[in-house]
Amino acid sequence: MTAMRIGIGSIFQESNQFAGTQTDLALFRNSYVHEGDALLQLAGTDCEVAGILAVCEEEGAQPLPLLAARSVSGGVLTDACYTELKETLLARLRAALPLDGVILAMHGSMVTASQADPEGDILDAVRQILGPDLPVVMTLDLHAHVTPRMVKQATALVSFTHYPHDDTYSTGERGASLLLRTVRREVRPVTALAKVPIICGACNGQTSGDGPMAHLTRRARRLEKEPGILSVSCFQVHPYNDLPGMGCGGVVVTDNDPALAAQEAHALAAAFWARRRAFEVEHLPVAEAVDRGRRVEGGPVLLVDTADCAGGGAPGDSVALLSELLALGLEEPTLLMVVDPAAARACAHAGIGQTVSLQVGYSLDPAWGEPVAVSGSVRRLSDGGFRYDGGLFGGTWASMGLSAVLQIGSIQLLVMSQPTYDWGDEQFRSVGMDVRQAKFIGVKNPMNYRHAYSDLMKAAYIVDTPGPTPAHVRNLSFERMQRPFFPLDEEIPDLEIPVVVS
Repeated sequence: MTAMRIGIGSIFQESNQFAGTQTDLALFRNSYVHEGDALLQLAGTDCEVAGILAVCEEEGAQPLPLLAARSVSGGVLTDACYTELKETLLARLRAALPLDGVILAMHGSMVTASQADPEGDILDAVRQILGPDLPVVMTLDLHAHVTPRMVKQATALVSFTHYPHDDTYSTGERGASLLLRTVRREVRPVTALAKVPIICGACNGQTSGDGPMAHLTRRARRLEKEPGILSVSCFQVHPYNDLPGMGCGGVVVTDNDPALAAQEAHALAAAFWARRRAFEVEHLPVAEAVDRGRRVEGGPVLLVDTADCAGGGAPGDSVALLSELLALGLEEPTLLMVVDPAAARACAHAGIGQTVSLQVGYSLDPAWGEPVAVSGSVRRLSDGGFRYDGGLFGGTWASMGLSAVLQIGSIQLLVMSQPTYDWGDEQFRSVGMDVRQAKFIGVKNPMNYRHAYSDLMKAAYIVDTPGPTPAHVRNLSFERMQRPFFPLDEEIPDLEIPVVVS
């Protein structure tokens, strides 16, 4: 029996239209861009492609590697970057023909300078090459902005089920298994999408415990045990784009039962709406968070500066937290980080053990604040390379670029040249900064700190700081996303929940 020929591709990036930066190929290459057989080196990592490759091997399918490109979240892709990645993928797809199926590992909230729905655009282009009938499965982040275009062009859409994202590998496995079952004609997937107009931060979007997303996720897992249901995905949309039709909801894939898919997708979206207020979180002025933290015995106490989250598309260059801590005269051992390539170069030029006086912060996206004047001692220099322990990039290498550890009184500041995704404390550890010895740690992510510091942190407080990834979307100005939507509108009389079926 001839082995099934499966094309495997991935262009994965989460964009942020409120950030003043753009994403180019250099930012992708800082994570990885693997063309052709180079994609196979992702086997054994934690990413979706590794899970896809494992299923192909287990089931005797022949993987045809096309392109795997991944970047930390950031500003919208430049047209040149998107065009090169897209055309590379399509050229290798044409060269790989004939194929029995294709699987694409994408984010779902990528935006380019001229494309509001690049994942849908890629699916259109893939369909033009493959025709309407060849199975195409796309895996997505659960923060995807799923569009009707994606639903209509993909055979099935399958998302992460965990946040923090520690199930990327198994998502690849699930997507590949569904694709191979479809190729073998064991199932005939039908996909339905339903969304409600909710745009909210991710701070209360964990999929375990007792939060709103946890309840919705458990509902989805129960539903997947029902006859005829192939996959159920809950989507809490990435809130830092400004696009028509954004919202939270569900995608349900059934075995050739469009009515069941539509019914359950609608019910899942309605359940999102019923729990909408539970996604809101408390955030504190920095001074109040520090005061509360000082009353906590021991450390570390986390100051969650989610408004400058590189994993949500911010450039990581904010010094709002540093500025306020300096003004408070903080004396407790504290770890912070910032992206500022000029400051990193200045530290390197001075050398280890030397004292430098410089301006730091807001070097990439100055719209959100002013630099801070600091003086400190250069404790360490690094080329910035480190390996991720898990999550989206687990098992792969990334680079902060030229980096320095600057001691400013009781504060150790990690000065990096490039933004990187926060999973755990890999960046701190790579330059010898010990999180166990700190009273306060500034973390720039809304969720992964729960996983990274679960056995260590004594408390965590979300602080109210400026930036393009705030805990509350009320701090942002939406123009394209049509009103009404929650939380800008608490109630929407006669709410309609449209359903799109493939």
